[in-house]
Amino acid sequence: MQQLAVMLENHEEIPDPVEEEVVLDGESDSAPLNLGVVIPAMAVVLAVVVWGLFGSESFSTFASNSLGFVVDTAGWAFVLFGTIFVFFIFAIALSRFGTIRLGRDDEAPEFSTVSWIAMMFAAGMGIGLMFYGTTEPLTHYRNGVPGHAEREVGTAFATTLFHWTLHPWSVYAIVGLSIAYSTFRIGRKQLLSAAFVPLIGEKGASGPLGTLIDVLAIVATVFGTAASLGIGAVQIGAGLEAAGIVEDPSSRTILTIVLILTLAFLISAMSGVGKGIQYVSNANMVLASILAIFVFVLGPTVTVLNMLPTAIGNYLQTFFEMAARTADSADGTAGEWLSGWTIFYWAWWISWSPFVGMFLARISRGRTIREFIVGVTLVPAAVTVVWFSIFGGTAIHLEQVGESIWGDGDSKAQLFDLLHTMPGGKVAGFVAMILLATFFITSADSASTVMGSMSQNGRLEANRWITAAWGVLTAAIGLTLLISGGDDALNNLQNVTIIAASPFLLVIIGLMFALVKGLSDDPLYLDHKAQQKFAMKLARERRIHAEHARREARKAAHHHERGHRLRNLAHKK
Repeated sequence: MQQLAVMLENHEEIPDPVEEEVVLDGESDSAPLNLGVVIPAMAVVLAVVVWGLFGSESFSTFASNSLGFVVDTAGWAFVLFGTIFVFFIFAIALSRFGTIRLGRDDEAPEFSTVSWIAMMFAAGMGIGLMFYGTTEPLTHYRNGVPGHAEREVGTAFATTLFHWTLHPWSVYAIVGLSIAYSTFRIGRKQLLSAAFVPLIGEKGASGPLGTLIDVLAIVATVFGTAASLGIGAVQIGAGLEAAGIVEDPSSRTILTIVLILTLAFLISAMSGVGKGIQYVSNANMVLASILAIFVFVLGPTVTVLNMLPTAIGNYLQTFFEMAARTADSADGTAGEWLSGWTIFYWAWWISWSPFVGMFLARISRGRTIREFIVGVTLVPAAVTVVWFSIFGGTAIHLEQVGESIWGDGDSKAQLFDLLHTMPGGKVAGFVAMILLATFFITSADSASTVMGSMSQNGRLEANRWITAAWGVLTAAIGLTLLISGGDDALNNLQNVTIIAASPFLLVIIGLMFALVKGLSDDPLYLDHKAQQKFAMKLARERRIHAEHARREARKAAHHHERGHRLRNLAHKK
């Protein structure tokens, strides 16, 4: 009570503190090119391109052998930490850190909630959902998964949602939250290395260790984006074949597709018209919605609606079983399956996390941490459930009624085969190809912009020429992986993505510790702790005071009773 008494005794009218404007280092127009980051990252990318073009057989062999090494020695780490990331990010949301704002304490969100949610759909989704939306549930249904038999609808959907919902978006949320807090709350450069300042200090973040982190971020982004662009290119080729425009698309056809789309991306990137990309992103959402509604209405509508509770219920029921699946599962036979599915996905999400995380950070200024995490994890997860229920549910229904679209197992053609089973399917197939092309352009533009920003010390508006250079190198990587892979090009894309993302797994693990340490030193959190400590001390003083008062009251009552007895005794005498 003494502290409170002193405060009351010496009270003065203290004006409300004026919070200083957060100055963002990334808004500086004089941010130079960081050659220490650019040269090593470009050297790695160019070395892979040259090796893949001039020694495709040895490169493919190396990729396959390296994949085996990664899965055998580090597969457990991908599986374990993939789930740890989910629990970590929700623990942050539910903790007292959740009230901290990504900006000044009184700063309003930069975008409305509707616009903010809409822009999320442009990040982390797109080409992947187009490619795997039909084929993954169907594949798990036909082939089964380790420990489960074939033709289990619930297992097929649970496994698909496990790969596409909370796990990927939790990885994105960790990276995005770290960058957003460091950039908009503290005012540091918009670099992943800057988010490590609480852990390694300013000197470490601007030294060799920080440079290594930024190089790994760029390399992971290049290979992850290249895998997406390669998948998009081969699926467009399959769409052209399904429409009867080309027969058996060759490497030259895929090369032509990539070159045309890369040229479109370069025009977009060099124009500097930010609104243009925004319009294309909005068009992506509209076209994707039209495609989903088309299949929902003309397809097995009731079956799709039944898939929603089936998918969610089985996902929740078997979550821990799927999270515990390693190479030793299913009597030691699950390793090959994991490398083609779960571990590939975890590596793919990790490789995309610098790009998607930075994008999410840039659109989330002014949000509280709790708002950010709930919005970034649960909203995209809900949309993903609906998407897979529509396309995967329709594919499984066709399988059940004897109208299978499986064909020869060519996953890249199954979306178009599904669309062509419906009235107007040819037109829908062209819409899907346009959507793939626009996803290709926006993904390349956004990813290369982020890489350009990281190349210029976190500058928010990257130089167009640097952005274009990274875009061209990313497209070149995608082509190299496709060409060097031959008939097994998609597996080659997966192999190299896992290898490139493996070191970045350690970066995200370190980022968790840096984030907690940084948030623990936040003024709002420290004020809350001090307030809680003072309240506890005050409560203790009150308890002691009340106990003392009760003792005094009992003592007074005892004295009063004793005096009363003495008076009664004296009166009798």
